[in-house]
Amino acid sequence: MQVLVRDNNVEQALRALKKKLQREGVFREMKQRRAYEKPSEKRVREKAEAVSRARKMARKKAQREGLLPMPKRKQGPVRQRPAAVAVESEA
Repeated sequence: MQVLVRDNNVEQALRALKKKLQREGVFREMKQRRAYEKPSEKRVREKAEAVSRARKMARKKAQREGLLPMPKRKQGPVRQRPAAVAVESEA
């Protein structure tokens, strides 16, 4: 996994790295590996994860088909681009 550091901004690169690790599930796996998990507990956990995934897929499908309302979109801060600087030509 690779994260680029731009303008010596290590904090921003660290945030990007943590976000990538979170998406990949590395933190969850590290937490699970801290202690031994019995095979019966593992089956129960995997079954619960499968049920959760199936429910999520069914919910997404129902939303696409119009049976459920689409989720509200989060409105983040509005960033404005800097205005283009007009260059006057000397004639």
